[in-house]
Amino acid sequence: MSAGPTYSERLGVPLRWWVQGTMLVATLWLAVVVALPPAVAWIITAIAMALLCTGLWAYGAARIGVDAETFRAGRAHIAAEHVGAATPLDPDETRRVAGRDADARAYLLLRPYLKRAVRVEIADPADPAPYWLVSTRHPDELVTALAALTTATGT
Repeated sequence: MSAGPTYSERLGVPLRWWVQGTMLVATLWLAVVVALPPAVAWIITAIAMALLCTGLWAYGAARIGVDAETFRAGRAHIAAEHVGAATPLDPDETRRVAGRDADARAYLLLRPYLKRAVRVEIADPADPAPYWLVSTRHPDELVTALAALTTATGT
């Protein structure tokens, strides 16, 4: 990989989701253990816990990245020459742009536990998405990396 602007973030779920999910599974265990033999209750609980962990891990596995040539958000990626202006959004702006003022053609990578986002204009006329709206814990750092990316490519 060539040198250039870099940014990387994993949109992992917060600790409170893990705690609440674990409490939900514990409640399930309590409800099942009084009605079924203990071995069956533990098997059901283990399966529920495995499903919880898999689900939370998969949901929080989305990554945002900027390297010398590409901006990636989740499964989507776009070449540096097609990245336009990036704007950090506060929680109110994020809610507005994701809701009332949303464009149905936009690419969204949003997580409800992240209140801030970055709006990235797409400068590719062939791309149907006018912008990407990406949740992030560090919007200013992401905007700085995207600005460096567009400056490095001359767009």
